[in-house]
Amino acid sequence: MIQVTLVKSLIGTKQSHRASVRGLGLRRLNHVVTVEDTPAVRGMINKVYYLVKCEA
Repeated sequence: MIQVTLVKSLIGTKQSHRASVRGLGLRRLNHVVTVEDTPAVRGMINKVYYLVKCEA
């Protein structure tokens, strides 16, 4: 499991990056979700690495 936190605003980001953040289950700044460590989730995190913070 990976804890993902949204640390930067989505304003001004690409639509596909916003969709990845929503796909991870993040809704607002400093929102923390716990997701499974799968290749699909890793791909979404890598796509928006500059918006999120991850902890194992």
